[in-house]
Amino acid sequence: MVARGYATGETIVARATPRGASALSIVRLSGERAIEIAHAVFEGRSLLDAASHTATVGFLRSEQGTAVDQVVVLVFKAPNTATGEDIVEFTCHGGDVASDEAIRLLTQAGARMAEPGEFTLRSFMNGKVDLAQAEAIGEMIHARSARSGRISISHLRGDYSTELSGIRAQLLELLALIELELDFSEEDVEFADRGRLEALLAGASLKIGSLLDSYRLGKALTNGVRVVIAGRPNAGKSTLMNALLGFDRVIVSDLPGTTRDEIEAVVTYHGIQYQFVDTAGIRETTDVVEAEGVRRSVKAFESADIVIYLSDIASLDRREEEGYVASIRRHSPDLDVLFVGNKTDLLSGASVPSAYDVAISAADAAGREALVRDLMDLVERTSIGSVALGDEQQVVTSQRHQSHLEKAKQAAERASSQLVSGGSGDMLSADVRSIIEHIGSITGEVTNEEVLGKIFSSFCIGK
Repeated sequence: MVARGYATGETIVARATPRGASALSIVRLSGERAIEIAHAVFEGRSLLDAASHTATVGFLRSEQGTAVDQVVVLVFKAPNTATGEDIVEFTCHGGDVASDEAIRLLTQAGARMAEPGEFTLRSFMNGKVDLAQAEAIGEMIHARSARSGRISISHLRGDYSTELSGIRAQLLELLALIELELDFSEEDVEFADRGRLEALLAGASLKIGSLLDSYRLGKALTNGVRVVIAGRPNAGKSTLMNALLGFDRVIVSDLPGTTRDEIEAVVTYHGIQYQFVDTAGIRETTDVVEAEGVRRSVKAFESADIVIYLSDIASLDRREEEGYVASIRRHSPDLDVLFVGNKTDLLSGASVPSAYDVAISAADAAGREALVRDLMDLVERTSIGSVALGDEQQVVTSQRHQSHLEKAKQAAERASSQLVSGGSGDMLSADVRSIIEHIGSITGEVTNEEVLGKIFSSFCIGK
């Protein structure tokens, strides 16, 4: 896909707006023959003579010369276009009939249907955006909140790439000095102050580490925060789920074991999407269906970003339940668990156990608000990204980027160790080169066709 259209200079066409009823629909062309092909199916002022960045009103005409639709045609001439090539956009009336006919006529006139993401791919190949910016376009399209949209726009603007390019430029300077010394190794000449080399590496490692720390926030903003509500039967999990959502999503009953499968729903708080999962109560049972629900509840812990463990502090054996809470803390130290005591309205003046992070009555609105505040505090605290909360342009949102940054950080740590121990210059050079290559793989200085194909194939056709 990557080389096919770009290498041959073919002109591509695609719909740039969704199918279905709408006021307008847009069909885009990009390539060397875009204006010529558009002119061949257009009735009105000559598009061949049109100035760049101008609009012309006329008719789309069929092979028989009959009018198919009245359209506005926008002409953009290379190189000052989104793709770096000539671009023509037909704004048709909405619905599928006119735009489908426009695409049919334009392909007959010499264009071919674009592959997914091919317009953005051409922008990248022609140097209009780097790879991180191109990926930001896809992220913006799929943004789930205003906050994730802001981060995508910041990446598209180039703030994130500028940070990465700054790290890479420093490392290229470092690599040049190291390899210069290798060239003169027999003369035992030292071109770089070792303290300065260590400072450059330490600075690069610190910035890479900061970007890595931001990935939890980026992942939360991109995919949402998965919150599993767990606990014993009749702890009030379904009541809490309904309270968090603001409507009755789950059946509530006094009978233990009512919830027998995972029930999921999504709500957004302060720009972050939370996916709440109500699970079956955890207990020993001989009921086959309920037992399967319990098994799934335990397994749901593995996929959770946060677990809300809910306890009925009014009626359960307090010592037994607190022991269970302590066991979860001990055996799952890396799991972010919010221990919540429920049914405070039934305590009859008894004190709230200290084992819990927050005590509420799930049936009470005030209790729900207190829990939401604690939940958001936990998200911020575990930062799902505290390093980046005030600096959103530095938030890593892509798993591909996170993987390259992780490898770059490992290489930086090896290089720092080589410098301190006075190790081989060849090994030091290889490690610094590895950091540079991994950063270049994010911005697109280092690419291969397989990676590009994977990235752009996830885009919409017409983008």
